[in-house]
Amino acid sequence: MAENYDLVILGGGTGGYVAAIRASQLGLTVAIVEKGKLGGTCLHKGCIPSKALLRSAEVFATAKKGEEFGVIAKDVALNFEKVQQRKQAIIDQLHGGVKHLMNKGKIDVYEGHGRILGPSIFSPMPGAISVEYNNGEENVILVPKNLLVSTGSRPRTLPGLDIDGDLVMTSDEALDLEELPSSIIIVGGGVIGIEWASMFIDFGLEVTVLEYADRIVPTEDKEVSKEATRILKKKGVKIVTGAKVLPETLEKGEGVTIKAEHKGEEKSFSAEKLLVSVGRQPNVEDIGLQNTEIQVEKGAIQTNEFYQTKDNHIYAIGDVIGGLQLAHVASHEGIVAVEHMANENPHPLDYTMISKCIYSSPEMASVGLTEDEAKEQGYDVKIGKFSFKGIGKALVYGQSDGFVKLIADKETNDILGVHMIGPHVTDMISEAGLAKVLDATPWEVAHSVHPHPTLSEVIGEAALAVDGKAIHN
Repeated sequence: MAENYDLVILGGGTGGYVAAIRASQLGLTVAIVEKGKLGGTCLHKGCIPSKALLRSAEVFATAKKGEEFGVIAKDVALNFEKVQQRKQAIIDQLHGGVKHLMNKGKIDVYEGHGRILGPSIFSPMPGAISVEYNNGEENVILVPKNLLVSTGSRPRTLPGLDIDGDLVMTSDEALDLEELPSSIIIVGGGVIGIEWASMFIDFGLEVTVLEYADRIVPTEDKEVSKEATRILKKKGVKIVTGAKVLPETLEKGEGVTIKAEHKGEEKSFSAEKLLVSVGRQPNVEDIGLQNTEIQVEKGAIQTNEFYQTKDNHIYAIGDVIGGLQLAHVASHEGIVAVEHMANENPHPLDYTMISKCIYSSPEMASVGLTEDEAKEQGYDVKIGKFSFKGIGKALVYGQSDGFVKLIADKETNDILGVHMIGPHVTDMISEAGLAKVLDATPWEVAHSVHPHPTLSEVIGEAALAVDGKAIHN
């Protein structure tokens, strides 16, 4: 049995289902093949569940220091079972919403494992999909005019460091913990590792972060990284940078012990559990790529600016193509890909315009170039920086650590990058993103009157500070 579609999407995560909705809007007949649940990693194993846990951790930490706000709460305790129930309720609600959107768009969903076929009786070109149903029903063949691969990614691990799901975990297993350990070692101080470190310290664990680079969140601006280190250490996180973890030294018993090379000597670290957080790797295995001309380099599918592979009727988006492995990036890549196959002449994505967020406490967010990147590209920069300590709303909120840093080109006055660390900056970075899209100058941002008292005033002050005109400095 074969079914024909204008577009078949392999993978129903954020990128896949958003692409499906856009294709439906354009009048295409669409099917999604998903072996897990619609919403993919972001909804079930990433963005949403981790942020739900982070919010519970934040509330717990705030409740414990209620006296600072004049609120006396006795016997503040954590019910982790309820924390997990709340997380799952949020996931279930959003999952129901995605399924509703599929029905609304008349998008067919096939629950099973899809594999790309080569040229066959079904199609003279590679790209037909054989679906092996989860429920054991007879396979079905889907024959699309265009195919979109959006199979996402999974947690990466270190060679020799085997994941047992109990003492040694990735984020997948950590999200399903039934009870919290008393202590944890986190291998990796990038975005995901630091979010987990923040969450666990706020839940009251002893936390040690082992990072191979010379600083945590090494993709962020150096000043943001330095401030994050200061604040997290003040909260009690033990951070060891320049640490090369030695997987072969892992010992398991009541807990775990592992060694790392640090400053020329081996040091031993022990905790109840260990979380491996060293990035994510694209899911390119067992999807039939060998039946196509698709090129894979460093584990990622190669595409052009419109996300076409070497087989130009087969597109690929999201984590499976590497690059910025972010849900909002996958979504927009999906929209560009679908509009391109529908001859809508979309603009290619400019990745320097994309905002990035870290949902730890403190939050971090950025768009554009870091100071070092701008200088490496030959820009003569001018910088405005303003601390949350000068912002009334931050003091009211009880979180005045952090700052906003704005980098501009001295010659043209164009904004090159904006970097934030502090309260709710993930909700404020879009103003900076819009400024980048509109090619705004610091003067224009500063003269967009920011209401008082709000946290957003820090952006206006940082923009004024570029030319030495900050008011509350």
